Amino acid sequence: MDANVLAGLRALVDAHRLRIVVRLATRPATVETLATELRQPVPSIRRHLDVLIAAGLVEPRPDAPGQFTARLDRVGELGRALAALDADAAGRPVTPGGEWPHDGEPLADTLERLALTPDEGRILRAFLVDGRLTSIPVQGRKRDVVLRLLLERVFTEDRAYPEKEVNQRLALFHPDVAALRRYLVDGRYANRAAGLYTRSAPAPGPPGAPAPRL
Repeated sequence: MDANVLAGLRALVDAHRLRIVVRLATRPATVETLATELRQPVPSIRRHLDVLIAAGLVEPRPDAPGQFTARLDRVGELGRALAALDADAAGRPVTPGGEWPHDGEPLADTLERLALTPDEGRILRAFLVDGRLTSIPVQGRKRDVVLRLLLERVFTEDRAYPEKEVNQRLALFHPDVAALRRYLVDGRYANRAAGLYTRSAPAPGPPGAPAPRL
């Protein structure tokens, strides 16, 4: 296993450090804010941050002294590494470097395949920042736009996905993976049976073709 990946996984073995990364993935925060929200002493938060910074999972914000933010690119690397290990253990093909198939497709190309309307594009831009969801839309119509994107970025292959792998992939977009799984199933974008998930919505056609509607 890559030494950087191993260092990241070791850093996240501690439940407190994992909570810090999840919290910082939503928005930056100071040591004092983290201590208050996570109910930990300030010195303890500082020690955990030192470990996470050394592992490349957290970094200080140069434009906001005293604030820290999660390194989502590194979190994504760990998620892909875990997905690759899980696929390898299950005997499934793994793409070079353990990457997901969609990693070769820029987000802009995925959006083009979805053939979003201008209004849907505005909705997505309001909730998607730097490749992550700032929140899960409450309104059904807006949530459907987000779910269509998640379907294409998470369920990239025509196969059954174990719940653990679905969680790993969804976690790269938002920490509340249970809610996202439920919305995907309830919205009939994905099917769930015996702990396995498959996509039920058809994949959109090539760029320029109209996206299928449920």
